[in-house]
Amino acid sequence: MVVEGFPRRFSEGVIPYAFLLPAMLLIGVMLIYPTVQTINFSFADADSEVYVGLQNYIDVFQDPDFQESIFNNILWLIIVPAVTVVIGVVVAVLADNLSTNGEKISKSFIFVPMAISFVGAAAIWSLIYQYDPPGDTQTGLLNAIWVGLGNLVGASVEPVAWLSVSTFSLNDILLMVIVIWLQAGFSMILLSSAIKGVPEETIEAARIDGANEFQIFRQVVIPQIRGTMITVFITVLIMVLKIFDIVYVTTNGRDGTNVIANLFFQEIFRTGDNGIASAIVVILLIAVMPVLIYQVRHFRREETER
Repeated sequence: MVVEGFPRRFSEGVIPYAFLLPAMLLIGVMLIYPTVQTINFSFADADSEVYVGLQNYIDVFQDPDFQESIFNNILWLIIVPAVTVVIGVVVAVLADNLSTNGEKISKSFIFVPMAISFVGAAAIWSLIYQYDPPGDTQTGLLNAIWVGLGNLVGASVEPVAWLSVSTFSLNDILLMVIVIWLQAGFSMILLSSAIKGVPEETIEAARIDGANEFQIFRQVVIPQIRGTMITVFITVLIMVLKIFDIVYVTTNGRDGTNVIANLFFQEIFRTGDNGIASAIVVILLIAVMPVLIYQVRHFRREETER
């Protein structure tokens, strides 16, 4: 109303910015200012009072805990997005071949974990991985099965502290299972919609040419849903780069399971070192940026091709 009170020529040029102003103010206060301030703090000491140059970044990259966290994050990036997409494709294809009621029921079961928070999922799976001393009743599902199978074959099997087994990063992989369980429904829904959108004419043409069902799926369906697969992969990839809740609730980074986001949390709240914590966040931001840029370009390219 204020802008419209100005002369018409002026108000017509200004009114778009008036509509954008509230959103830009919110973005500036909630995102841009904290980002700039964090970058500023990353060059200061633990109390954010004296500038120390690049010393925080040097200390971070020389820290064995940070190196371990980098390795774990890379492991998460390699395994979780790829497995999530594969499971989503497999479940979508299998569910689409069921009857209408069977498809609804099966997809509902797969999608239900999406309604659970990361903290809730971590608590649930902590009970599954629960360790009780030998001789006690195993309340953890995984140990109950493990010990039960041992007794079934007459072998003496000890319960395992699953989240402490760092050999071959087994405990990391068990934490990844939680995220895959949560994200499989998201992947399935998007990929199922993409598969249903594949023109039936292309599939029939492939059948007429003598292609079997596997060849049709690999050479006809997959190329046409590749854009959706990339979208799901990148979305999960970004989420995994920032993974925190699962690790914090289950292990809090012990036994070689730490990740970058949890290391930041420990630095700022346990040791109170604002400089190191800010440097870790800036490194994480730099790592996420190329993925975000690719996602935006991929989205624009898809929109152009429609």
